[in-house]
Formats: sequence, structure tokens, C-alpha cells
Amino acid sequence: MNLDIEQIRALRVEDPGAIERAAAARSRTAHTGRMVLIAADHPARGALAARGRPHAMANRQDLLERLVTALERPGVDGVLGTPDIVEDLLLLGALEDKIVMGSMNRGGLAGSVFELDDRYTAYDAGSLAEMGLDGGKMLIRIALEDPGTVRTLEHTARAVSELAASGLMALVEPFMSKWDDGKLVNDLSADAVIKSVGIASALGSTSGHTWLKLPVVDEMERVMESTTMPTLLLGGDPQGPDEEVFASWEKALGLPGVRGLVVGRALLYPQNDDVAAAVDVAAGLVART
Repeated sequence: MNLDIEQIRALRVEDPGAIERAAAARSRTAHTGRMVLIAADHPARGALAARGRPHAMANRQDLLERLVTALERPGVDGVLGTPDIVEDLLLLGALEDKIVMGSMNRGGLAGSVFELDDRYTAYDAGSLAEMGLDGGKMLIRIALEDPGTVRTLEHTARAVSELAASGLMALVEPFMSKWDDGKLVNDLSADAVIKSVGIASALGSTSGHTWLKLPVVDEMERVMESTTMPTLLLGGDPQGPDEEVFASWEKALGLPGVRGLVVGRALLYPQNDDVAAAVDVAAGLVART
């Protein structure tokens, strides 16, 4: 695809209605129960770093080119993004016959004084349905020592219920989090992930449309024994060699209940910068399991 970012800029000024028309005209597809999604909601959280490059995701044209490359690879089912990313891709015609998950985003930006105020600031259930998207993703950080967590849980429960009422997937990404020397960190022990799974699974008036998005941790077998919810594995911003990262995904993908991957930075900014090759490896892992 020849990416013309100036055309996107012009349409946003001269014909903003083109976004709604592109969404309405988009050909859709149903997921098969297994999927590979490319995540691209990081800039909306102020998270621009990848693989030690502090501003890796800052250049929108470069990011879109990487996303389009990934979406064109065999075995990639779709994308997870905030409205701005999804709409750029719609205007590019890059979302035909793709699963599109809208990130409802979190308001608690890393390093801010309001970091645990994770109210949702992007899509809601109504806008996801109106745009013809397939579901909404919510990230919730559960800090037992912070009273603001209960507001996040309440808002998430409401969103899960509203998505289910519209027949849309609720993709919930929970973490047990705590303050460590003034910094909020996620507890990636198996026990903590299991606790977060139990809390997240019960949010909302029904769990019938709830999927989980979970990190790959040690003792992942125990984590998957704690839930009947279909689960997608998240990639994060890995620090080790790609080969080690892929090996950990492959092992976890073989566990009962794991249905695929939602990966952004690890595939969009691989060590050798070959997006197509990295995506092909990840898609191949899901296809084989």
C-alpha cells in the first residue's frame, strides 16, 4: 500500500465525514476463535518508547507504515487501537475484512499525579457499535492500597455490561499494581495475575462476552487453570532477544484457554526492524497451536 499521510491530513480538514463513510463501507469478518491482533494504543497513554528507543512511536507516518505492513501479513486478523489510529487506518483502507478492537484507553497516565484514575477516555460501547467495530479493550490496574481503584472497577463493570448488551467483546486486561518507591508497578507473579483474573472475570452483569488479555509469566499453567475465559496473550515491550520472547509465547499458546496474541511494540519494532518477518513468526506460532 502506498501510504499518503498528506491525504489523511487533507481529509481530516476538508471532509471529516469520510471517516464515518469508511467505517460504514468497511467489509467485516467474524473471528474464528483464534486471532492475532496488532496493538497500537500506546501513544494515547503517552507511551512512545519501544526497544529502548524513547520516541519510537512518535512519528505517525512511520507508525502507520509499520501497522499497514503488519496488517497485510497472512495470519494477522486485525488491530487494537484508539479512535485516532483506527480512523487513520480506515482512511487508508487498511481494515477491510479485519477484526477491529477499539481501545477504551485509560486516563491514568504513567508518572502523573492522577495515575490510578483509570477512567475511560476513548471509545465507549455506543461508539464502538456505531463504528461497526468488534469490541472494546479495557486496561485496569488494581491497587489495593489506593481507594481510587474502586472507581476504576465500577467503570469497567459498567463498560463490560454495556458491551455485552451490544453483543460486543469486552477484552479486559487486569493487573495487580502497587507503589514502589513512588512508581506504580505491575506485579507479574503468577499469584498476582491469578488474583487479577478472579477480580476481572466477575466484572459486569454478565461474563458472556468477556475475554482476558494477560501477560506471559512464570507458572503460566497455573494462571490458565484459574479461568474459563478465552484469553489473548499480550506482548508488552520486551527487553530480551526476540527468540526468547517468541519461545515464551509458543509455550503459553499451547495452554488450554489461550486463543492468540495481542502484540504491539514487540512486532512493530523488532530487534532487526523487520516488521514483516517478526509478524510472520508470531502468526505462525498461533497457527501451529
